[in-house]
Amino acid sequence: MVDIKSVFKKYNKKNVVEDVSVKIEKGTITSFIGPNGAGKSTLISMISRLIAKDDGEITIDGKDITKAKGKDLAKKISILKQSNSINLKLTIRELVSFGRFPYSQGKLKKEDWEKVDQAIDYMELRDMQDKYLDELSGGQRQRAHIAMVIAQDTEYIMLDEPLNNLDMRHSVQIMKTLRRLVDELGKTIVIVIHDINFASCYSDQIVALKDGKIVKQGPTCDVIDECVLKDIYEMDINIKNIDDQRICVYF
Repeated sequence: MVDIKSVFKKYNKKNVVEDVSVKIEKGTITSFIGPNGAGKSTLISMISRLIAKDDGEITIDGKDITKAKGKDLAKKISILKQSNSINLKLTIRELVSFGRFPYSQGKLKKEDWEKVDQAIDYMELRDMQDKYLDELSGGQRQRAHIAMVIAQDTEYIMLDEPLNNLDMRHSVQIMKTLRRLVDELGKTIVIVIHDINFASCYSDQIVALKDGKIVKQGPTCDVIDECVLKDIYEMDINIKNIDDQRICVYF
């Protein structure tokens, strides 16, 4: 479990995350939703120790992340940030193999390449694995970066807007893949996501933030609520039940 207790982060004397406390249960998909500037990306970066918190406590399975060695943390938690451009001439397969660095230090063994192959197949990239990244569409590159994170084979996976640059078909493919990683492999996934319908249909838990504070957190059915969403987004959002899914209509 990831346990976040009274965490703060300030930039230019302004709190971007203010007194946030969240518990992320194992074996779930938890989505962070909310408007731009809500603190979602900052929070996910603090969980993965990409940026330091100013106050509070973050533990993973009872251990303070600030006391963990970098190489040990990289075997426990992986993250894909919004900006993930790499200015190197790499193929998809080479990029995905970078996910094994915490284990191999660049000298991949048979079991490392098996993890690479698994990740490539999960993201349906087998037919294009030898293509260079600069030959790919934005969506294909995004899938390759997600495959790299999958190859890292951590128990906890943090994804900051993983549907960036993806069309509808590939967005659905990504979300179904993440659901499989949880249901079949027992991963724990945290997503920063703007599409509240994807959050509604694929999440176990949702954490809604606004102005650096939590507005509501809990099971999807508790957060995908017309009054809660109006408070978060300051607009009327109708909710329809379609095939047992709560679908938000806001166009």
